[in-house]
Amino acid sequence: MNYAYLVRCSDNSLYAGWTNNIEKRLKAHNAGTGAKYTKSRRPVTLSYFETFDTKSEAMKREAALKKMTHQQKEALVNAWDHQMPG
Repeated sequence: MNYAYLVRCSDNSLYAGWTNNIEKRLKAHNAGTGAKYTKSRRPVTLSYFETFDTKSEAMKREAALKKMTHQQKEALVNAWDHQMPG
């Protein structure tokens, strides 16, 4: 399984990425080894993700997420939060 995801950083920014192991990647971000951007903005929390069958699909979605405005990303996160069982 492959994932495109958004994590919320400590400065309230949203970082987009892709991975094939979301738990491992989140741990890497919080350990300061996940990405240069998130290293100085820890801790991060998973705010949104989508699943894909292929790496290529996940990477394409990551690219699309990165092009979104902060407002568009927030809308995705808010819609996703309301879908999660609570």
